[in-house]
Amino acid sequence: MKKRKVVLLGSTGSIGTSTLKVASDIPECMEIVALAANSSVELLASQARETGVKHVALYDVSKEAELRSALPQDVTIHLGAEGLLEISTLADADMVLIAIVGTAGLQPALAAIEAGKDLAVASKEILVMAGELVMSAAAKKGVNVLPVDSEHNAIFQCLDGHRGGEKEVSRLILTASGGPFRKTPAAELEHVTVEQALKHPTWEMGRKITIDSSTLFNKGLEMIEARWLFGIEMGRIDVIVHPQSIVHSMVEYVDGSVLAQMSHTDMCFPIQYAVTWPERVSGGMKPIDFAELAKLEFEAPRYDVFPALNLARRAGDAGGTLPAVYNAANEIAVDAFCDGRIGYTDIWKTVGQVMDGHQLQGATDLDILIEADAAARVAAKKLCGEALV
Repeated sequence: MKKRKVVLLGSTGSIGTSTLKVASDIPECMEIVALAANSSVELLASQARETGVKHVALYDVSKEAELRSALPQDVTIHLGAEGLLEISTLADADMVLIAIVGTAGLQPALAAIEAGKDLAVASKEILVMAGELVMSAAAKKGVNVLPVDSEHNAIFQCLDGHRGGEKEVSRLILTASGGPFRKTPAAELEHVTVEQALKHPTWEMGRKITIDSSTLFNKGLEMIEARWLFGIEMGRIDVIVHPQSIVHSMVEYVDGSVLAQMSHTDMCFPIQYAVTWPERVSGGMKPIDFAELAKLEFEAPRYDVFPALNLARRAGDAGGTLPAVYNAANEIAVDAFCDGRIGYTDIWKTVGQVMDGHQLQGATDLDILIEADAAARVAAKKLCGEALV
């Protein structure tokens, strides 16, 4: 296969470091040509030296001198939000993999599409906040939007060759680990601590996504993302709890057949497939030993105990600016919980109240979505008792 030249945004996070491992495992298929990070100068510099890239971007402009002193002189440093746009449109890249947490990757994603680059998306917020705009722009440019999230990558694999939409697909079924509180009585959730919420039973992830996994907001975001990524309405997107996290998601077809994608819980699997698609190559991952695995368990989510899923369905059904509001309010509420300003169950309450107070608009352009995102953050901060600057 042709070697993919990849710009990696968010190289110092968990997805970023896994992407670099994949690149080292399949150098004949994948070359990293640029790296970007928020503020982790030491790790970014180390990655740049190891990969030999000639372009790096640093969002925190105050650390430019520190980064410059740690890099060879022939490496170009791109700074701030503008720097992300610059490396996302590099002429010698053909794919941009976005692993930036939050909405900071949205404008680089649109810039990459406009420049004709394929997009590999690990940041849920891009398609949650602006899925309609992103998918429309990609269709116009004839570029691919490839999911890196394990659940959406699994659906992408199960749909391969079966894009008949309503004619063939009955349901998309996203699997959820259930998080650390899968069996916790509802009355005990209001006393959950940050430390408890950060103890995920299956995955090793960053703070925000780990909290989201415990509240099931992560799965709610994935429902909305799937709606746009696969062009299917919310009524045909379901969630099932699967504690082993071996089945990463499933597609149910109209004839009653269900296709499931299975692998060990290693983000290198979906990253590699997104980069090598439509081909498959041998990498550094081990296959499943079914005799050792022995059993797979499934159970329905507790919708009444974890309201994030119902709020997501409401946001996805309404469309327009409401998904952006859902996402923004949750980001603020998670920060407030981690800072000790609100309780665990207040995360859901905050998001619900912000959504209730939002005046819905159509997602006709990026400025409207950005304004809705900003307004939702202000409303959520007020509810969480945060002083507004």
